[in-house]
This record gives sequence, structure tokens and C-alpha cells, in this order.
Amino acid sequence: MLQNIRDNSQGIIAKVIIGLIIAVFALFGVESIIGGFISAPNVAEVNGEEITEAQFQFSTQSLINSLGVDADIEQSLLEQAALNQLIEESLLRQSAEKAGMLVSSARIDRSILENPGFQINGVFDSDLAIRTMATAGYTAPLYREALGESLLMGQLSNAINSSAFITDHELESIAELTLQTRDFRYVSVTLGTRTLDTPISDEEIVAYYEANPDQFRENEKVTVEYVSLDREVIAAEIEVDEADLLAQYEAEREEFEGSSEKRASHILFEIENGQTEAEVVMTAGMVKQRLDNGEDFGQLALEFSSDTISAEQGGDIGYTDGSAFPESVEVALGGLSLDEISDPVVSEFGVHLVKLTEDSERVFEGFEDVSERIERELKSAEVDLIYAEHVEDMSNLAFESGDLQSISEAFGLEIQQSEAFDRLGGTGLFANTELITAAFSDEVLLEGNNSDVLELPSGEAVVLRMLQFDEARVLPLEDVEAEIAVLLRTDMERRAVQELGVQLVSAAEAGTGLDELLQQNELVWVDAAETGRNAFDVNAQLLAHVFALAAPEADSPAYSSLTLNNDTFVLVELNEVNAGQLETYDEAAKAGMVQSLRSDLGLSDFASYVLTLRESADIRASILDEEPF
Repeated sequence: MLQNIRDNSQGIIAKVIIGLIIAVFALFGVESIIGGFISAPNVAEVNGEEITEAQFQFSTQSLINSLGVDADIEQSLLEQAALNQLIEESLLRQSAEKAGMLVSSARIDRSILENPGFQINGVFDSDLAIRTMATAGYTAPLYREALGESLLMGQLSNAINSSAFITDHELESIAELTLQTRDFRYVSVTLGTRTLDTPISDEEIVAYYEANPDQFRENEKVTVEYVSLDREVIAAEIEVDEADLLAQYEAEREEFEGSSEKRASHILFEIENGQTEAEVVMTAGMVKQRLDNGEDFGQLALEFSSDTISAEQGGDIGYTDGSAFPESVEVALGGLSLDEISDPVVSEFGVHLVKLTEDSERVFEGFEDVSERIERELKSAEVDLIYAEHVEDMSNLAFESGDLQSISEAFGLEIQQSEAFDRLGGTGLFANTELITAAFSDEVLLEGNNSDVLELPSGEAVVLRMLQFDEARVLPLEDVEAEIAVLLRTDMERRAVQELGVQLVSAAEAGTGLDELLQQNELVWVDAAETGRNAFDVNAQLLAHVFALAAPEADSPAYSSLTLNNDTFVLVELNEVNAGQLETYDEAAKAGMVQSLRSDLGLSDFASYVLTLRESADIRASILDEEPF
């Protein structure tokens, strides 16, 4: 039987079948075949369209990745959000397709080529693109499919957002509110010296101390000694011969000079809707004739180009060093003079008319300008090697020895001493959480050993050991007596301010005695006439309070009060509310306000549109929610 299989596999039909299988694997991945035999369970249906378990899991994981590994959110909430996102994407895609909206293959390809995440030094790199897609869980075909759907939904979103408008009446009403000003004045009663004549007794201080011991508790602290190996110190000790610098400079200059950077524009004609390549080349040729007759390249790009993104920029497709564009386009560019337009050029994207808009020879920088960089780069490999060797040796010595002396002598490192710090950390090096954790570890704190070598982001390697440990304690009364006195005095001042504030409010509402109270306490009104919502010369908390007040009755001020975050008491007298006038806006500011309002309305309209789609759709979920949405 095996021999029969071998014999039959040599036939032409068998080879064709095997070739087709290989092609499918190469173009679409293993999942294209396996998926035909294994059907994943569905988690939801949207108007009869299935959302599979695989899609759901992928969406959930993507959401988790976007929130970060430390996001403390229940799994059920994440899954609900992921499923809702998939449902809304399905609804939007269905709506866009129903409206006859499409995204061309060339547009998808353009987006991939222009993705900065797929570029090295501004040039598209296919290997990087494939690796990046794979990291995100995509094969190239799946990524193109997902990108096409995203662009399609983006078209729908933009269409709805851009349809929002605002009437003149609405604009005037909004201006009346947003440009509103208010006439008011206020009196501020700040914490001061009103209670200095009232002594604070020793008994009060002792009572406060005994009632609030945790307020004066000092955490346990450690003081450590340490040695630090610094990459920069190693680099400073390495000398690079100037001849090596010059040799490297010459090698880089030879590679760089002579290369050029070109900038191009194009008009793209896609080959679609049953057209032949020859027919599209003929169409491009007719447009080329119009260009030769003097018509504007940018205007014809807007009229004819399938690449609508570049067409909006006059056809501009950016710069190339000879590798950014399809090979046929690069060849055509190489034969053009500045501002010259090519004959029709065929590529995998369609037929192009290419215009050379910039052509500049690049010149390498002088030796003096780049010598420091070259020296740094030449040193880098040697520094890495020495540093790695030293770290390994330090690790062995830290484990074998009972102090830091041997490490200090072996590498010429000074033994340094930290300031005392607690588990929240100290300053400088000891603000680093890795060092703090090591200092309070059982190995260092209880057993008295050296720490492991700790490599820090700053390029230092540190070994530390315990020098002194101070237990947590409540500070003695004599150490905090002055602090308690300040706390008690502040509390007395706070109460005094509030008591005076109550008197001021009572006098203002009664209409008598207010001026006398102000004079007795050396307080004055501060006028704030025609003050807007965004005034910078009035406390923001006070301003928000004033604009929340109801308008006063005619010829009768309205009084109110508040206590600011800094314990200042404020008495407010509101006299007038002045409606804003749209005419006070210049044309630029008015246009900016209209644009902002249209954007807000567009987002609101889009949210309403999605809600309408959900309400009119047949949505069923087999997990998370048993009932239809």
C-alpha cells in the first residue's frame, strides 16, 4: 500500500494538489485549513452574524493588554466590555456594508506601508511588519482583514461625525452662557494671629500627644553601606585611539555620501471593476497629456487618484532613499528631473503617474561633529564586556565574603554609607524600589549577609549590607512638643475664623453691622466686576462657587459663603449676572468654538447612532448574558 501511495504521488494531478496545499499554507497560514475542520463555539450572534469564542478571547486579551498588567478589574467586567466591543464593531461593519461603503486594497496597503510601527528610519520593513503583527496575534492576511474593517468603520464614523452642525441661535445661546460675566465682591478671612493671646497649656499638649500616638510614630529604618559599579566610570577609563575614530568615520562617510533622498507625488489608477491593465494605462496616459498641457498635478490627483489620502496633499507620498516605494516607481523616479512627470508606471498597486518634487544629495557631518558619538559607540561594546565580567565577579565575591571590603579592593570601589531610610525609601539611589526591597530582605536584615548584585536602570551595579537597624517607635514628647503646639494653635485659628465668618454672614443677611465687623477685624471688600468663568485673578474654588449661584433679584445683592481648601472663610456678595455676547468673539475664536461644538455634537451623534443600531438589531449572547441584549 505504501508503495502505491508513493507511485501515485508522482503523478501530475497529485503534484498539483500538493502545490495548492503549499500555496494555501504560504498565503493564508495553517489556520485557513485547520479552520475548515474545527468549528469554534459561538458566544454571540448579531443579526445572524456569528461572534466566535476565538474572536471573543482575542478581544478580551487585547483589552487586558491595553489596560496594562496591573489593571485591577474583575474578569467578568473585562469580558463584558470585550463582547460589547465586538458587537458594536459587527453592527458598524454591517451598517457600512449596507450603505455600500468599501475600502480598496490599495488603501489598506498604503496604511500598512505608512504605519510607523512597521518602519525603520522612516522606511517600511516587511520583516519588522510581520514580526509586529505576529506579536499582536495576527498573520498577515488576518491583519489586512482587521485593518480593512477598521478603516471601513472609520469611514462610517467620520461620515456621521462630520455631519454635525450648529445653528446661529444655538451658537448665540451657548455664547450667552459661556461668555457670561458676573459682578461680585468678596471678603476673605484667613488664618492669622487672632488667638495669640490665648495660651496653650502643657496639659493640652500632653492630652493631644496621648490621644494621637500614631501621628508621631516613626517607622523602622535601616542604614546600609554599599559599593557601586558605574558603567560611566568604566567608559571614562577606556581610551580610544584617534586613528580608530578616523577609520570608523571614513567608513561611515563612504557608506553615507553619494546617497540621495527624493520626494515624490503620484496619481494612482487602480485596476478594478473588470478593467484590464492596458485600459488603465490608456486612462493614465490621457491624464498625462492633460498634465503636459499645463493642468495642475494636485487638482488632477484630487479628480482621478484612487489614493485619496495623498490626493488631499497634492499627491505627495513623501520621501524615499531608493527603497520606500515599489521597485517600478523607484526606477521611474531615478530617471526624472526635478518637477518632471513620468509616463504611466505599473506596480502591484495599480498604474501611477509619478512626479519628482524634491531631489537632494546628502552630505555626511564633519569629523568634529560626530567624533564624540563614534567614540561612544566604539567604547560601548568594550564597556558592556568589562561591566558584565565585573558584575559576575562581584556576584561571586558578594556571596563568598562577609563584608564589602574584598569587593572594594578588587575593583577599587569606595564603600559608601546611606542615610537612614524606611520601607517607603529614601533619596538618591535609595529611592529605587529594588534597593529598598533588598535592604529589608531577610537575607540582609536578619541574616546580616551581603545582598545580591543589584543592576539598576541608571547603569549601576550595587551590593549592600546592613549597617544599622532602628526599630519603629513613637517619638518622645519632647521631640514633638513644638509640632503639637503648632497643630493646636492652627485648630484654634480655624475655629476663630469660622466663628467670625458666621458673624459676617448674619450681619450681611440682616443688613446691619457688617461694616463695623469688617472695620473691627481689619477686613476689606475685594471688587471683581465683569469677571468671567476662566478668570486667572480670582481663586478657582471661589470662582466656581460664584458661577453656581442663582442670579440676584433686582437691586438686591445675594450673599453666600464658603470655606476654601486652605481653611480661608469667604463671604461673597453677588450683584449682577451679565449675559455673554457672541459679537465679542473675533472670527478666529468663533470658528474655533464652532469647530469644538461640532466635534462634541458629532461624537454625541455617533454614540446615538450606535445605540440606535443596537436597539434595532437582533443580538443574542450565549455567554455572559443569557437574554438577548
